[in-house]
Amino acid sequence: MTRAAVLGAGSWGTTFAKVLADAGCSVTLHARRPELVATITATRENADYLPGVRLPDAVRATGDAAEALDGADVVVLAVPSQTLRANLTGWAPLLPAGSSLLSLMKGVELGTTKRMSEVICEVTGAGADRVAALSGPNLAREIAEEQPSATVIACVDADRAAALQAACHTRYFRPYTNPDLVGCELGGAVKNVIALACGVAAGLGFGDNTRASLITRGLAETARLGIALGADVTTFAGLAGLGDLVATCSSPLSRNRTFGEHLGQGMSVAEAEQITKQTAEGVKSCRSVLDLARAHGVDVPITEAVVRVCHEGESAAQMVREMMSREAKPE
Repeated sequence: MTRAAVLGAGSWGTTFAKVLADAGCSVTLHARRPELVATITATRENADYLPGVRLPDAVRATGDAAEALDGADVVVLAVPSQTLRANLTGWAPLLPAGSSLLSLMKGVELGTTKRMSEVICEVTGAGADRVAALSGPNLAREIAEEQPSATVIACVDADRAAALQAACHTRYFRPYTNPDLVGCELGGAVKNVIALACGVAAGLGFGDNTRASLITRGLAETARLGIALGADVTTFAGLAGLGDLVATCSSPLSRNRTFGEHLGQGMSVAEAEQITKQTAEGVKSCRSVLDLARAHGVDVPITEAVVRVCHEGESAAQMVREMMSREAKPE
């Protein structure tokens, strides 16, 4: 039986722990707060993030990272992307040799502009063949409720990708494999930024034409950046590209879209953070995505607009006016 450690007990980490258990793995879920560990142990429910969803008996909660990682074949990293380096620095000495390191995180690190797999390799010293990323249209609540969903596991090692695929394949969760780690990670990171823009548009009262335009041009923006970094352009037409983008830009379950909607309604970033309570990765990652694009000479106008609204005090209405007045050009 595959032994898995899931480090991070938010909505997605908890949901993926359930997926792994339903696929036949023995799972230890690590949570920072002792009271959350106690609640999960006593009630089989993470009421803070997934109220009403019963966790399988094969999921065991602990606050001790060493206990969680002991003997793990698969280590799943499910913390907010901007906290990965600090958390992983403490966990790295505890990682079992040869274990697969699977990232559920969708972001680009501030300051370094590194993708999550690059941070993992740098902090742990693991080779790229040990590191994989999972990305796709994976809204946690729907998967926790066992609604049919598909995803992509990206890894340069095909055998490791296949093993991870088998470890999380259930009747409701269908993973595909893809060797394009760069493309899958970029798709997951940039879609959060585009979802913020779609949320802003919804908050301003705009409808389907606006959202479809932002999704389409956002996909073009993502693909331009991906190509500059060596990704396979076809990845962006798949689950980790278009699939994830559509789900995150359209669903009220999307934290980034909801956050953007609050901004479009006139709230400040601080006010939106207070209401949403959970991490909207795009708010911080938009700056690192923009830095990454500028470093490679890639034009990313939607990302630039989101940065202006989230970090430079520009109003949502002004953002729309500026985007619509850009110079006309061929598609």
